This record gives sequence, structure tokens and C-alpha cells, in this order.
Amino acid sequence: MGEGEEIIKIKSPKDLWAGLMFVAFGLFFLFVARRYRMGSAMSMGPGYFPAMLGGLMAVIGGIVFFQSFVVRGTEVPAISFRPLFLVILALLLYGYLLQPIGMVLALALLVFVSAFAGHEFEFKEVLILSVVAVLFSVLVFVKVLGLPYPLWPKFLG
Repeated sequence: MGEGEEIIKIKSPKDLWAGLMFVAFGLFFLFVARRYRMGSAMSMGPGYFPAMLGGLMAVIGGIVFFQSFVVRGTEVPAISFRPLFLVILALLLYGYLLQPIGMVLALALLVFVSAFAGHEFEFKEVLILSVVAVLFSVLVFVKVLGLPYPLWPKFLG
């Protein structure tokens, strides 16, 4: 590099990665949507909405990507794998244990394991949250929508 030449400088790494992610998802949806009939704005086919949404995401992602070279932003923080692992573990446990131990206990376990992924764990707050989540889920999914989720473990009947 000669004197006076400048390298393109990334001023906002967060925007750079966010823009690339939006472009990738947008192009993915455009790729998938091309298999379906598009139709028109007046008579939309099954591929119309994913194609429009994908195109819009790709355009917004491109704007954010190019903006990362102009507008100063914050650095991308290091990825913390512990919270990611605990949330995925909680979801897998819920899915696996829903039938054998029932919705009430599986959902309470989901809330408790997920709460360990946070910065601070307050037992009383997590207990209240799990009770509210269980009551809301039972009311909406079982009582109102009539979904056949088992509420309690099989051995309790």
C-alpha cells in the first residue's frame, strides 16, 4: 500500500454481521420461494409472500451492511456459550419430557433450566414465573384451544 491510500474500515462490526445475516436469510427465502407459484399482488400464490419478505430482508440487510462502513457502532461482544447451551437444553428437555411427566412439570423445568442461563438467578422470581407460565399455558392450550397435552405424569393418571 502506498502512502495516502486507505483501507476500507469497518466502523460498526455489529451492523456488518447483522447485515450479512439479513442478506443470507433473505436470499434463502428467495431461493426457497422460487419453487412455488408466485401469482400476483391481486392473486397471491404460495411463493409470493416468502419471495417478497426475502427480497425485503435482503435489501434491508444490504443497507445495514453498507452502513457498517459509514456509521460508527459498537464492537461485537464475545459469544457466551453457557446461556445458549442452557436454553437449548431446556427446550430439548421440555420436548422430550412433555409426554412422560406432563405439561405442568415439563414447563416448570423449562423455566428453571432457562433461568440458569441469565446473569442472576432469584429462586422466588423463577418460581413465580413458572407458576404464571404453567397457569397461562394450561388455560390457553388445554382449556381454550383443547389441545390434548397431558397435564401430569402418566403414573398419576
